[in-house]
Amino acid sequence: MAARSFRDRCYDVIRSIPKGRVMTYGDVAFAIGKPGAARAVGTAMRLNPDAPRTPCHRVVPSTGVLGEYSGPRGPVRKKELLRREGVSVRSNGRIANFEEVRWTPLRN
Repeated sequence: MAARSFRDRCYDVIRSIPKGRVMTYGDVAFAIGKPGAARAVGTAMRLNPDAPRTPCHRVVPSTGVLGEYSGPRGPVRKKELLRREGVSVRSNGRIANFEEVRWTPLRN
């Protein structure tokens, strides 16, 4: 059996993020055994062929800001999706309770 690609492993991890929670790009990289590959995770999110079923809107920068979103309407749509899931987003685009909603399979 062929090894899963980097992108497929990223998508597997983000499909495990519960609604109302977020992971950072670095958290996803760590979860797939590639610490330090946060930028590559960002590329995988940008190329996500199955958004929002594969919920790349739940992946954010480590600063707690929303960051980009490759789906229609970009970050505006990302904010809507996260708010709909119960994530509080400030008007400046920062997640209000970032440490509370940040999720990693190893910590939670």
